[in-house]
Amino acid sequence: MTSRLRSLSLALAYFLVLLDTTVLTIALPDIRATLGGSLAGQQWAVNGYTVAFAASLLVGGAVADRYGAARVFRVGVAAFGLLSALCAPAPALGALVALRALLGVAGALCLGGSLGLIAQLHPRPQERARAMGVWAAMTGSALALGPILGGLLVDVGGWRATFLINPPLAALGLLGARGVVSPRGLRRIDWAVQASACAFLASLAQAVTGRSPLLGVVAAAALVAFVAVERRSQAPALPGGLLRAAWPELVAGAVANFAFSGALFVLTLTLQEGRHLAPVAAGLAFLPLTLPMTVNPLLTGRLVARYGARAPITGGLVLLAAGLAGAARTDLLGPSLVVTGLGLSFCFPALLAGVVAAAPPGTAGTAGGAVNAARQVGATLGVAVLGGFGDPLLVAAGLAAVTAVVYAAGSARARAAAG
Repeated sequence: MTSRLRSLSLALAYFLVLLDTTVLTIALPDIRATLGGSLAGQQWAVNGYTVAFAASLLVGGAVADRYGAARVFRVGVAAFGLLSALCAPAPALGALVALRALLGVAGALCLGGSLGLIAQLHPRPQERARAMGVWAAMTGSALALGPILGGLLVDVGGWRATFLINPPLAALGLLGARGVVSPRGLRRIDWAVQASACAFLASLAQAVTGRSPLLGVVAAAALVAFVAVERRSQAPALPGGLLRAAWPELVAGAVANFAFSGALFVLTLTLQEGRHLAPVAAGLAFLPLTLPMTVNPLLTGRLVARYGARAPITGGLVLLAAGLAGAARTDLLGPSLVVTGLGLSFCFPALLAGVVAAAPPGTAGTAGGAVNAARQVGATLGVAVLGGFGDPLLVAAGLAAVTAVVYAAGSARARAAAG
Protein backbone atom coordinates (compact mmCIF):
# COMPACT_ATOMS: atom_id res chain seq x y z
CA MET A 1 0.00 0.00 0.00
CA THR A 2 1.43 3.40 -0.98
CA SER A 3 1.93 6.12 1.63
CA ARG A 4 -0.86 8.17 0.02
CA LEU A 5 -3.34 5.31 0.29
CA ARG A 6 -2.24 4.67 3.85
CA SER A 7 -2.84 8.33 4.70
CA LEU A 8 -6.29 8.08 3.15
CA SER A 9 -7.10 5.01 5.25
CA LEU A 10 -5.84 6.74 8.40
CA ALA A 11 -8.01 9.74 7.58
CA LEU A 12 -10.99 7.43 7.07
CA ALA A 13 -10.56 6.06 10.58
CA TYR A 14 -10.49 9.51 12.06
CA PHE A 15 -13.41 10.46 9.83
CA LEU A 16 -15.63 8.23 11.92
CA VAL A 17 -14.19 9.63 15.17
CA LEU A 18 -15.09 13.20 14.21
CA LEU A 19 -18.35 12.09 12.62
CA ASP A 20 -19.53 11.15 16.09
CA THR A 21 -19.02 14.70 17.35
CA THR A 22 -21.80 15.96 15.03
CA VAL A 23 -23.83 13.00 13.75
CA LEU A 24 -25.77 12.68 17.01
CA THR A 25 -26.72 16.36 17.15
CA ILE A 26 -29.43 15.96 14.53
CA ALA A 27 -30.80 12.95 16.46
CA LEU A 28 -31.32 14.78 19.76
CA PRO A 29 -35.10 15.19 19.42
CA ASP A 30 -35.45 11.48 18.62
CA ILE A 31 -33.26 10.57 21.61
CA ARG A 32 -35.44 12.69 23.86
CA ALA A 33 -38.59 11.07 22.49
CA THR A 34 -37.16 7.57 22.98
CA LEU A 35 -35.12 7.86 26.17
CA GLY A 36 -36.56 11.01 27.76
CA GLY A 37 -34.44 13.59 29.55
CA SER A 38 -34.13 17.38 29.74
CA LEU A 39 -32.26 19.85 27.50
CA ALA A 40 -29.24 19.37 29.75
CA GLY A 41 -29.54 15.62 29.19
CA GLN A 42 -29.55 16.17 25.43
CA GLN A 43 -26.46 18.33 25.76
CA TRP A 44 -24.71 15.57 27.68
CA ALA A 45 -25.62 13.02 25.03
CA VAL A 46 -23.31 15.14 22.85
CA ASN A 47 -20.91 16.30 25.58
CA GLY A 48 -20.45 12.85 27.12
CA TYR A 49 -18.40 12.08 24.03
CA THR A 50 -16.68 15.43 23.52
CA VAL A 51 -15.71 15.85 27.21
CA ALA A 52 -14.05 12.43 27.37
CA PHE A 53 -12.54 12.93 23.92
CA ALA A 54 -11.05 16.31 24.80
CA ALA A 55 -9.85 15.20 28.22
CA SER A 56 -8.12 12.14 26.75
CA LEU A 57 -6.47 13.76 23.74
CA LEU A 58 -3.33 14.79 25.61
CA VAL A 59 -2.82 11.32 27.05
CA GLY A 60 -3.73 9.76 23.69
CA GLY A 61 -0.94 11.70 22.00
CA ALA A 62 1.52 10.91 24.80
CA VAL A 63 0.65 7.20 24.69
CA ALA A 64 1.20 7.16 20.92
CA ASP A 65 4.60 8.84 21.31
CA ARG A 66 5.57 6.41 24.08
CA TYR A 67 4.28 3.06 22.84
CA GLY A 68 4.28 3.54 19.08
CA ALA A 69 1.76 5.29 16.86
CA ALA A 70 0.75 2.23 14.82
CA ARG A 71 0.02 0.09 17.88
CA VAL A 72 -2.02 2.77 19.63
CA PHE A 73 -3.92 3.59 16.45
CA ARG A 74 -4.99 -0.02 15.98
CA VAL A 75 -6.17 -0.35 19.59
CA GLY A 76 -8.12 2.91 19.40
CA VAL A 77 -9.88 2.10 16.12
CA ALA A 78 -10.80 -1.44 17.17
CA ALA A 79 -12.22 -0.18 20.49
CA PHE A 80 -14.15 2.54 18.68
CA GLY A 81 -15.86 0.03 16.42
CA LEU A 82 -16.77 -2.25 19.33
CA LEU A 83 -18.10 0.51 21.57
CA SER A 84 -20.19 1.94 18.73
CA ALA A 85 -21.89 -1.43 18.37
CA LEU A 86 -22.68 -1.32 22.10
CA CYS A 87 -24.10 2.24 21.93
CA ALA A 88 -26.82 1.30 19.44
CA PRO A 89 -28.92 -0.82 21.88
CA ALA A 90 -28.41 1.51 24.90
CA PRO A 91 -31.57 1.17 27.06
CA ALA A 92 -31.40 4.54 28.88
CA LEU A 93 -29.93 8.01 28.48
CA GLY A 94 -27.43 7.45 31.31
CA ALA A 95 -26.10 4.30 29.67
CA LEU A 96 -25.77 6.10 26.34
CA VAL A 97 -23.82 8.97 27.94
CA ALA A 98 -21.47 6.51 29.71
CA LEU A 99 -20.82 4.53 26.52
CA ARG A 100 -20.28 7.74 24.59
CA ALA A 101 -17.66 8.75 27.16
CA LEU A 102 -15.76 5.49 26.60
CA LEU A 103 -16.11 6.09 22.88
CA GLY A 104 -14.41 9.46 23.37
CA VAL A 105 -11.41 7.80 25.03
CA ALA A 106 -11.09 5.37 22.12
CA GLY A 107 -11.33 8.27 19.67
CA ALA A 108 -8.49 10.08 21.45
CA LEU A 109 -6.23 7.03 21.05
CA CYS A 110 -7.17 6.87 17.40
CA LEU A 111 -6.28 10.53 16.85
CA GLY A 112 -2.96 10.37 18.68
CA GLY A 113 -1.96 7.33 16.66
CA SER A 114 -3.12 8.69 13.32
CA LEU A 115 -1.22 11.99 13.60
CA GLY A 116 1.90 10.15 14.75
CA LEU A 117 1.64 7.82 11.76
CA ILE A 118 1.21 10.71 9.32
CA ALA A 119 4.36 12.33 10.74
CA GLN A 120 6.16 8.98 10.41
CA LEU A 121 5.01 8.32 6.84
CA HIS A 122 5.70 11.90 5.67
CA PRO A 123 8.88 13.15 7.39
CA ARG A 124 9.42 16.08 4.97
CA PRO A 125 7.45 19.21 6.03
CA GLN A 126 6.03 19.93 2.57
CA GLU A 127 4.83 16.36 2.05
CA ARG A 128 3.42 16.30 5.56
CA ALA A 129 1.48 19.53 4.95
CA ARG A 130 -0.11 18.04 1.82
CA ALA A 131 -0.93 14.82 3.69
CA MET A 132 -2.53 16.94 6.41
CA GLY A 133 -4.66 18.51 3.69
CA VAL A 134 -6.00 15.09 2.66
CA TRP A 135 -6.48 14.15 6.32
CA ALA A 136 -8.31 17.41 7.05
CA ALA A 137 -10.51 17.03 3.94
CA MET A 138 -11.74 13.71 5.29
CA THR A 139 -12.17 14.94 8.84
CA GLY A 140 -13.75 18.22 7.72
CA SER A 141 -16.22 16.17 5.72
CA ALA A 142 -17.04 14.23 8.88
CA LEU A 143 -17.88 17.40 10.80
CA ALA A 144 -20.01 18.75 7.99
CA LEU A 145 -21.62 15.49 6.89
CA GLY A 146 -22.59 14.53 10.44
CA PRO A 147 -25.93 16.38 10.41
CA ILE A 148 -26.77 15.13 6.89
CA LEU A 149 -25.95 11.49 7.58
CA GLY A 150 -27.58 11.80 10.98
CA GLY A 151 -30.80 13.05 9.44
CA LEU A 152 -30.88 10.25 6.87
CA LEU A 153 -30.12 7.56 9.44
CA VAL A 154 -32.65 8.87 11.97
CA ASP A 155 -35.35 8.90 9.29
CA VAL A 156 -34.50 5.29 8.34
CA GLY A 157 -33.85 3.64 11.70
CA GLY A 158 -33.97 6.21 14.51
CA TRP A 159 -31.04 7.52 16.51
CA ARG A 160 -29.68 4.01 17.12
CA ALA A 161 -28.83 3.71 13.43
CA THR A 162 -26.27 6.52 13.74
CA PHE A 163 -23.92 4.13 15.57
CA LEU A 164 -24.20 1.21 13.17
CA ILE A 165 -22.13 2.83 10.42
CA ASN A 166 -19.03 2.99 12.65
CA PRO A 167 -17.93 -0.67 12.87
CA PRO A 168 -17.54 -1.13 9.07
CA LEU A 169 -15.62 2.17 8.81
CA ALA A 170 -13.40 1.11 11.69
CA ALA A 171 -12.56 -2.13 9.87
CA LEU A 172 -11.58 -0.18 6.74
CA GLY A 173 -9.48 2.25 8.79
CA LEU A 174 -7.49 -0.59 10.31
CA LEU A 175 -6.24 -1.48 6.83
CA GLY A 176 -4.25 1.76 6.80
CA ALA A 177 -2.02 0.61 9.65
CA ARG A 178 -1.64 -3.00 8.50
CA GLY A 179 2.02 -3.93 8.34
CA VAL A 180 3.23 -0.57 9.70
CA VAL A 181 5.62 -0.70 12.65
CA SER A 182 6.25 2.39 14.76
CA PRO A 183 9.20 2.59 17.16
CA ARG A 184 8.59 3.03 20.85
CA GLY A 185 9.57 6.41 22.26
CA LEU A 186 11.33 7.43 25.43
CA ARG A 187 8.75 9.96 26.58
CA ARG A 188 7.31 9.26 30.02
CA ILE A 189 3.63 9.73 30.93
CA ASP A 190 2.60 11.48 34.13
CA TRP A 191 -0.81 10.01 34.96
CA ALA A 192 -1.46 12.56 37.74
CA VAL A 193 -1.28 15.34 35.16
CA GLN A 194 -3.69 13.53 32.86
CA ALA A 195 -6.14 12.80 35.69
CA SER A 196 -6.21 16.45 36.78
CA ALA A 197 -6.80 17.57 33.19
CA CYS A 198 -9.75 15.18 32.89
CA ALA A 199 -11.21 16.38 36.19
CA PHE A 200 -10.95 20.02 35.15
CA LEU A 201 -12.65 19.59 31.79
CA ALA A 202 -15.46 17.37 33.05
CA SER A 203 -16.32 19.63 35.97
CA LEU A 204 -16.10 22.78 33.81
CA ALA A 205 -18.47 21.39 31.19
CA GLN A 206 -21.00 20.24 33.78
CA ALA A 207 -20.76 23.56 35.62
CA VAL A 208 -21.58 25.48 32.45
CA THR A 209 -24.25 23.04 31.25
CA GLY A 210 -26.00 22.80 34.61
CA ARG A 211 -25.39 26.44 35.60
CA SER A 212 -23.88 25.13 38.86
CA PRO A 213 -21.73 27.57 40.89
CA LEU A 214 -20.55 24.69 43.09
CA LEU A 215 -19.18 22.78 40.12
CA GLY A 216 -17.62 26.01 38.90
CA VAL A 217 -15.61 26.08 42.14
CA VAL A 218 -14.69 22.42 41.61
CA ALA A 219 -13.54 23.24 38.06
CA ALA A 220 -11.39 26.12 39.33
CA ALA A 221 -9.83 23.84 41.96
CA ALA A 222 -9.15 21.17 39.32
CA LEU A 223 -7.46 23.78 37.11
CA VAL A 224 -5.24 24.91 39.98
CA ALA A 225 -4.34 21.26 40.65
CA PHE A 226 -3.55 20.68 36.99
CA VAL A 227 -1.25 23.70 36.79
CA ALA A 228 0.52 22.75 40.03
CA VAL A 229 1.07 19.12 39.00
CA GLU A 230 2.08 20.11 35.47
CA ARG A 231 4.72 22.57 36.69
CA ARG A 232 6.35 19.98 38.97
CA SER A 233 6.11 17.10 36.52
CA GLN A 234 9.18 15.56 34.90
CA ALA A 235 6.92 14.54 32.01
CA PRO A 236 4.48 17.45 31.50
CA ALA A 237 1.45 17.04 29.29
CA LEU A 238 2.47 20.16 27.36
CA PRO A 239 6.26 20.39 26.89
CA GLY A 240 7.38 23.98 27.40
CA GLY A 241 8.80 24.46 23.93
CA LEU A 242 5.56 23.32 22.33
CA LEU A 243 3.41 25.58 24.48
CA ARG A 244 5.56 28.65 23.82
CA ALA A 245 5.54 28.08 20.07
CA ALA A 246 1.94 26.97 19.57
CA TRP A 247 -0.26 28.88 22.04
CA PRO A 248 -1.80 31.06 19.26
CA GLU A 249 -2.87 27.92 17.38
CA LEU A 250 -4.29 26.39 20.55
CA VAL A 251 -6.39 29.52 21.19
CA ALA A 252 -7.49 29.74 17.55
CA GLY A 253 -8.49 26.08 17.50
CA ALA A 254 -10.52 26.39 20.69
CA VAL A 255 -12.41 29.44 19.43
CA ALA A 256 -13.05 27.99 15.95
CA ASN A 257 -14.60 24.85 17.42
CA PHE A 258 -16.49 26.85 20.06
CA ALA A 259 -18.15 28.87 17.30
CA PHE A 260 -18.72 25.93 14.96
CA SER A 261 -20.07 23.36 17.41
CA GLY A 262 -22.15 25.87 19.34
CA ALA A 263 -23.67 27.28 16.15
CA LEU A 264 -24.37 23.78 14.85
CA PHE A 265 -26.20 22.87 18.06
CA VAL A 266 -28.26 26.08 18.02
CA LEU A 267 -29.12 25.84 14.31
CA THR A 268 -30.12 22.19 14.59
CA LEU A 269 -32.64 22.93 17.34
CA THR A 270 -33.87 26.01 15.48
CA LEU A 271 -34.48 24.12 12.25
CA GLN A 272 -36.27 21.19 13.89
CA GLU A 273 -38.11 22.83 16.76
CA GLY A 274 -38.48 26.38 15.41
CA ARG A 275 -39.07 25.70 11.71
CA HIS A 276 -40.45 22.16 12.28
CA LEU A 277 -38.21 20.50 9.69
CA ALA A 278 -37.88 16.72 9.63
CA PRO A 279 -34.46 15.37 10.64
CA VAL A 280 -33.41 14.63 7.06
CA ALA A 281 -34.51 18.09 5.89
CA ALA A 282 -32.65 19.73 8.77
CA GLY A 283 -29.56 17.71 7.91
CA LEU A 284 -29.73 18.67 4.23
CA ALA A 285 -29.96 22.32 5.25
CA PHE A 286 -26.31 22.01 6.29
CA LEU A 287 -25.22 20.77 2.85
CA PRO A 288 -23.71 24.17 1.86
CA LEU A 289 -21.33 23.72 4.79
CA THR A 290 -20.18 20.33 3.53
CA LEU A 291 -18.61 20.99 0.14
CA PRO A 292 -16.04 23.60 1.22
CA MET A 293 -14.95 21.43 4.15
CA THR A 294 -14.58 18.43 1.84
CA VAL A 295 -12.70 20.01 -1.07
CA ASN A 296 -10.91 23.11 0.17
CA PRO A 297 -8.52 21.47 2.70
CA LEU A 298 -6.61 20.00 -0.26
CA LEU A 299 -5.89 23.56 -1.41
CA THR A 300 -5.11 24.60 2.14
CA GLY A 301 -2.52 21.84 2.42
CA ARG A 302 -0.75 23.18 -0.66
CA LEU A 303 -0.90 26.74 0.66
CA VAL A 304 0.59 25.70 3.99
CA ALA A 305 3.35 23.72 2.26
CA ARG A 306 4.32 26.78 0.24
CA TYR A 307 3.59 29.80 2.45
CA GLY A 308 3.16 28.53 6.00
CA ALA A 309 0.14 28.24 8.30
CA ARG A 310 -0.35 31.82 9.49
CA ALA A 311 -2.26 33.30 6.54
CA PRO A 312 -4.75 30.41 6.12
CA ILE A 313 -5.53 30.43 9.86
CA THR A 314 -6.07 34.19 10.01
CA GLY A 315 -8.15 34.24 6.83
CA GLY A 316 -10.14 31.24 7.98
CA LEU A 317 -11.11 32.93 11.23
CA VAL A 318 -12.20 36.07 9.35
CA LEU A 319 -14.38 34.01 6.98
CA LEU A 320 -15.83 32.07 9.92
CA ALA A 321 -16.82 35.34 11.59
CA ALA A 322 -18.37 36.65 8.38
CA GLY A 323 -20.37 33.47 7.76
CA LEU A 324 -21.79 33.30 11.27
CA ALA A 325 -22.64 37.01 11.22
CA GLY A 326 -24.50 36.46 7.94
CA ALA A 327 -26.45 33.55 9.43
CA ALA A 328 -27.34 35.71 12.44
CA ARG A 329 -28.44 38.83 10.60
CA THR A 330 -29.89 37.62 7.28
CA ASP A 331 -32.24 34.93 6.02
CA LEU A 332 -29.58 33.69 3.58
CA LEU A 333 -28.59 30.60 5.52
CA GLY A 334 -27.15 28.72 2.51
CA PRO A 335 -24.60 31.38 1.42
CA SER A 336 -23.68 32.05 5.05
CA LEU A 337 -22.94 28.37 5.61
CA VAL A 338 -20.76 28.31 2.48
CA VAL A 339 -18.65 31.15 3.86
CA THR A 340 -18.53 29.43 7.26
CA GLY A 341 -17.38 26.19 5.64
CA LEU A 342 -14.66 27.99 3.70
CA GLY A 343 -13.39 29.58 6.88
CA LEU A 344 -13.22 26.27 8.73
CA SER A 345 -11.60 24.52 5.76
CA PHE A 346 -8.78 27.07 5.73
CA CYS A 347 -8.36 27.10 9.49
CA PHE A 348 -8.39 23.45 10.61
CA PRO A 349 -5.74 21.90 8.29
CA ALA A 350 -3.39 24.83 8.84
CA LEU A 351 -3.76 24.55 12.62
CA LEU A 352 -2.74 20.89 12.62
CA ALA A 353 0.11 21.31 10.16
CA GLY A 354 1.48 24.35 11.99
CA VAL A 355 1.46 22.73 15.43
CA VAL A 356 2.96 19.41 14.27
CA ALA A 357 5.70 21.28 12.40
CA ALA A 358 6.55 23.28 15.54
CA ALA A 359 6.62 20.21 17.80
CA PRO A 360 9.93 19.02 19.28
CA PRO A 361 11.23 15.71 17.82
CA GLY A 362 9.32 12.67 19.04
CA THR A 363 6.23 14.63 20.17
CA ALA A 364 4.07 14.72 17.03
CA GLY A 365 1.31 12.77 18.78
CA THR A 366 1.43 15.08 21.78
CA ALA A 367 1.33 18.17 19.54
CA GLY A 368 -1.68 16.85 17.65
CA GLY A 369 -3.33 15.91 20.91
CA ALA A 370 -2.78 19.41 22.30
CA VAL A 371 -4.36 21.27 19.40
CA ASN A 372 -7.25 18.85 19.19
CA ALA A 373 -7.76 18.98 22.95
CA ALA A 374 -8.05 22.75 22.65
CA ARG A 375 -10.52 22.31 19.78
CA GLN A 376 -12.66 19.88 21.73
CA VAL A 377 -12.64 22.08 24.83
CA GLY A 378 -14.01 24.79 22.57
CA ALA A 379 -16.61 22.44 21.10
CA THR A 380 -17.80 21.34 24.53
CA LEU A 381 -18.11 24.89 25.82
CA GLY A 382 -19.74 26.05 22.58
CA VAL A 383 -22.60 23.58 22.95
CA ALA A 384 -22.96 24.38 26.63
CA VAL A 385 -22.63 28.18 26.49
CA LEU A 386 -24.07 29.52 23.24
CA GLY A 387 -27.53 28.12 23.90
CA GLY A 388 -27.85 30.57 26.79
CA PHE A 389 -27.41 33.73 24.67
CA GLY A 390 -30.21 35.63 22.98
CA ASP A 391 -28.20 36.00 19.75
CA PRO A 392 -25.72 33.10 19.89
CA LEU A 393 -24.56 33.23 16.27
CA LEU A 394 -23.62 36.89 16.53
CA VAL A 395 -21.72 36.21 19.77
CA ALA A 396 -19.79 33.41 18.03
CA ALA A 397 -19.04 35.66 15.06
CA GLY A 398 -17.69 38.43 17.30
CA LEU A 399 -15.48 35.99 19.19
CA ALA A 400 -14.04 34.59 15.95
CA ALA A 401 -13.30 38.11 14.65
CA VAL A 402 -11.48 39.11 17.84
CA THR A 403 -9.49 35.86 17.77
CA ALA A 404 -8.37 36.55 14.19
CA VAL A 405 -6.80 39.81 15.35
CA VAL A 406 -5.23 38.21 18.43
CA TYR A 407 -3.84 35.31 16.41
CA ALA A 408 -2.35 37.53 13.71
CA ALA A 409 -0.59 39.62 16.36
CA GLY A 410 0.45 36.76 18.63
CA SER A 411 1.69 34.10 16.22
CA ALA A 412 4.74 36.03 15.03
CA ARG A 413 5.73 36.85 18.63
CA ALA A 414 5.28 33.24 19.72
CA ARG A 415 7.50 31.97 16.90
CA ALA A 416 10.17 34.52 17.72
CA ALA A 417 10.08 33.62 21.43
CA ALA A 418 10.22 29.87 20.72
CA GLY A 419 12.97 30.14 18.12
